[in-house]
Amino acid sequence: MAMKKFLGNWKEERLIRRYLPSFASAVGSPSLSNTSPPQLLRSYRSYKVVGEETAIQSTASSLFNGVHVFQCPDKTGIMAKLTECIASRGGNILSGDVFVSRQKHVFYSRNEFVYDPSQWPRAGMEEDFMKLAKMFNAQKSIVRVPEIDPKFKIAVLASRQEHCLVDLLHGWQERKFPVEIMRVISNHSREPNTHIIRFLERHGIPYHYLPTSSENKREEEILNLVGDTDFLVLARYMQIMSSKFLESYGKDIINIHHGLLPSFKGGNPFRQAFDVGVKLIGATSHFITEELDGGPIIEQMVERITHRDTLLSFANKSENLEKQCLAKAIKYYCELRVLRFDDSKTIVFD
Repeated sequence: MAMKKFLGNWKEERLIRRYLPSFASAVGSPSLSNTSPPQLLRSYRSYKVVGEETAIQSTASSLFNGVHVFQCPDKTGIMAKLTECIASRGGNILSGDVFVSRQKHVFYSRNEFVYDPSQWPRAGMEEDFMKLAKMFNAQKSIVRVPEIDPKFKIAVLASRQEHCLVDLLHGWQERKFPVEIMRVISNHSREPNTHIIRFLERHGIPYHYLPTSSENKREEEILNLVGDTDFLVLARYMQIMSSKFLESYGKDIINIHHGLLPSFKGGNPFRQAFDVGVKLIGATSHFITEELDGGPIIEQMVERITHRDTLLSFANKSENLEKQCLAKAIKYYCELRVLRFDDSKTIVFD
């Protein structure tokens, strides 16, 4: 850096002549000492020195990023052991979040770190964190390396409204979510030449139309279709999942609904809320439980409504909130930022 700064002062030609041989020796190019100062100055911008900077870039490119989340009964020294585990394998923590529930005496953490896979193979990493899980009797210990780990496999369930489904598909296409969409399931029929069907066909994603009724929710068929998934996304799927379905699936299900409930139930909630002049609308993404729209909340968003809003702008604002809220919940979930606190609350490391 000092030499670059020195050479930048091109007017001091006398000093350049004095130090040029030393510089030529330092960069490993003796012939450079025969170059005149004006020639050196003209070519300096394109001259690349292979040295410490290149070595640093090479080292950085060989590092992988990892994320580890941990949940266990609280006791002294947990964070110290986690840090020691990563550091002992040559890793370095880039960011860390810790929360300790004083009421439940439970420790929660999420650490992002970099490591050299040649020093810490993926299988060895899993084993090391498993040892810590056993040591602290952890309820949860998950590590992911996005560069090499498989993407989350998901299925998306949707009904007639398409805004959340379309937004999710386009976000997936733009690689905003580290997921593989296995299939889309809907109780609403869509014509072959519609935007969604063309998109799914273009990307090889199956579309399953399963019409439902109050007597038959088609849950057995849905279970057969989603058995290979890691979690489900309900993108405005207007059916209530039974406790039997939830128990049989046994994995997380993320739902989105507008924030007009419970005040505006039934059909056309936008019109109901607009007619009474609400000033604040919102959206909530949450995990599905047996309680209707009562699962642990992952994300909530709000926006103000004024007297200048029309019914159309009101509905557009509400739908935009739903899309953003669902997308953020999926992103946070895939980044291991969401931990369950209990049956009604979550911890979100944002």
